[in-house]
Amino acid sequence: MTWQPNRLEQERLEKARELEALGIELYPPHAERTHTCAQAIAAFEALETSDPEAAESIEVAVCGRIRRVNIKGKISFLHIEDESGRVQLMLRINDMDEKTYLLVRDKLIDMDDFVQAKGTMMRTRAGEVSVLVREFKLLAKSLSPLPVIKQRRLEDGTIVEYGEFSDIETRYRQRYADLAVNHDVREVFRKRSRTISALRAFMDSEGFLEVETPILQPIYGGAAARPFVTHHNQLDQDLYLRISFELYLKRLLVGGYDAVYEIGRDFRNEGVSYKHNPEFTQIEFYKAYIDYNGVMDLTERLLRYVVQQVTGGTVIEYQGHTVDFGPEWPRIRLRDAIRQHTGIDYMDYPDAASLEQAIRDIGDQVTPGQTWGKLVDHLLGKHVEPKLIQPTFVIDYPRDISPFAKRVSYDDFHVERFEFFIAGMEMGNAFTELNDPRDQEQRFLDMQRLYSSEDDEATPLDEDYLRAMRYGMPPNGGFGMGVDRLVMLLTNQRSIRDVLLFPHLRTEVTQPQQQEEA
Repeated sequence: MTWQPNRLEQERLEKARELEALGIELYPPHAERTHTCAQAIAAFEALETSDPEAAESIEVAVCGRIRRVNIKGKISFLHIEDESGRVQLMLRINDMDEKTYLLVRDKLIDMDDFVQAKGTMMRTRAGEVSVLVREFKLLAKSLSPLPVIKQRRLEDGTIVEYGEFSDIETRYRQRYADLAVNHDVREVFRKRSRTISALRAFMDSEGFLEVETPILQPIYGGAAARPFVTHHNQLDQDLYLRISFELYLKRLLVGGYDAVYEIGRDFRNEGVSYKHNPEFTQIEFYKAYIDYNGVMDLTERLLRYVVQQVTGGTVIEYQGHTVDFGPEWPRIRLRDAIRQHTGIDYMDYPDAASLEQAIRDIGDQVTPGQTWGKLVDHLLGKHVEPKLIQPTFVIDYPRDISPFAKRVSYDDFHVERFEFFIAGMEMGNAFTELNDPRDQEQRFLDMQRLYSSEDDEATPLDEDYLRAMRYGMPPNGGFGMGVDRLVMLLTNQRSIRDVLLFPHLRTEVTQPQQQEEA
């Protein structure tokens, strides 16, 4: 459907036509900027005390979006904003081209437009550092006004947002507008960028090599998830968007690299929730000659480093919890954790039917016919995970739900796998990686028998990966962590959508009455 401008947009279109009739370019091809808003203010303040005359002779050219307008006849004050912050512009009809000034006075150049201003720095009588403008230029005309967010403080001190842009889904759909009007949202994504930079800096300092592996894969693997399927027309070949980097990264250990990592996108055709998005960012690493104990040591140091780099300390606040990354993290066996919180020892229930009944006996409702491994995962997710607030390793998982990990030394039933939990969320997954190709092939076959091809837990046999293993793979430890959840922690955001610039949403449906109002 073509754009149907509403009343305010019609008014802006009329202003745009008036400007064009006056010979004003609405979207000129060039801009000049010598200082950001923050740099202009800092340059003035650095000289103001020692040499006021020199401070007021500083020449600047600043650019930004108009965020506030105060017109007083022959003098006007505008606030413009760029990424660094805001600066006030002081426009006087006697100091600049009169025709240009009248464009501002008559509001042909108005709120939300991008402009360029050249002039000298000064401090107004009201005490605000400003630019005394000599030249003024429109850079981009805003045809749709940015949303206005209003706030009201309740008696208990709670801030309630209302108005045309208080609906959270609208903000997700129009993230560009959300960023433009919400400084706090922009800060979240600055912290996201710093988080990824810190992850990369730590891995590089530890001697890991950053690599890139295929996003389109002929066989998906490395995780228990349903993939997205696409088709290559020229090759007439079905391909899958990757659900994990794992099997390709471990191929590189066969090729002679000792330690590799990748930060990138994975895609899982699963449900959407406050902590799940079909497209998400992950970091995975694999290091030769260490086991899951060595990976746990690395994990502690990695998270502690990132938290310090992003927040300046090791203690954060998340959704009412104080979380400390400083102390050594406890390590608890999965079997013991489930037994502690539910009274169920899953080793007493060797098949799915008996474990399902035990779960029903403690009052849980579960979907009939689930596999034994999914039932164990239910107990972990419902009864253990929410209680793990401080960083905690849960170790030694059943072999049936861990097809790529080596067995523990004390029985044939469990493997050297851990997940770690923070603030009641599962944050990452790691193994002492299986490197016996015969054992790995048998695990693939066992998984194929256990799950149907339509099951999310199905793990297809990857013959090329087995071929790589047969050349010899060094013993190694592997690790995967969702970066989005880490950013949620570091920015105190409850929903994964709040840390994704463009989260996946259902198709937007335009209501007939909305079209009529427009």
